[in-house]
Amino acid sequence: MTVAVIQMVSQDNLADNLQQAWQLLHQAAAGGARLAVLPENFAAMGRRDLAALGRAEALGEGPLLPWLRQTARDLGLWLVAGTLPLPPDGQPEARARACSLLFDNQGQRVARYDKLHLFDVDVADQRGRYRESDDYACGEQLVLADTPCGRLGLTVCYDLRFAELYIALRQAGAELISAPSAFTAVTGAAHWQVLTRARAIESQCAILAANQGGMHPGGRQTFGHSAIIDAWGRVLAEQAAGSGVLLATVDVAEQQAIRQRMPVEEHRRFQLVGPLPTSVVECA
Repeated sequence: MTVAVIQMVSQDNLADNLQQAWQLLHQAAAGGARLAVLPENFAAMGRRDLAALGRAEALGEGPLLPWLRQTARDLGLWLVAGTLPLPPDGQPEARARACSLLFDNQGQRVARYDKLHLFDVDVADQRGRYRESDDYACGEQLVLADTPCGRLGLTVCYDLRFAELYIALRQAGAELISAPSAFTAVTGAAHWQVLTRARAIESQCAILAANQGGMHPGGRQTFGHSAIIDAWGRVLAEQAAGSGVLLATVDVAEQQAIRQRMPVEEHRRFQLVGPLPTSVVECA
């Protein structure tokens, strides 16, 4: 099955970002993709009205969810919608989560993953201090869903630094894992390619790593180098900087052969302690 990873350089203008995303997703569909992954914060980078934006979406008054439903339906794509600032379902006044939604090719929402690990760190760049917890609450469960390309585990950005999450997704049946991201230029140059390949190798899952790749409002710079990586750690497609579409074929049969030749799950001596609740959406 052909999958697509979308790299963007999102700004703070919602309409402009959606227009760019539509053009890139149209290219992905034209290239034969069945599943596409948008980057973290694809609709807005640098905005300070995240809570209001998320509340409007939760109340059915915002533009993003209708746009995502229509885009997935019109293009016939299964779509991982990067991240959106959404409160928990049915709680429009609650704190937002950095939420990654999966839509099927009919435009129906299939799954919701709220980012587990929030980026509260200090970085030696122009911005210096990052505190996602100022805007978001963290998620509380692992999420997987069956797609035409295989069982998909959902993660976001900073999650890449927590190997146990990817092992838990593999143990729950993941065959590919999405990682919409906005890695900074500094942390990305140091760790992005190592982390994405390591997560693929140790989980024996394909990694769909959709990063932001350029300059954003407030002097923030992201690393780019979005990639599609197979279960052996091979980089099947990559883009250094700027906006673009990556396409590659995920070979499930080859993935199973890798797992049979090197059955790491059978050899694992350490078990995860205190696993989080897991939601698996099984599609007929």
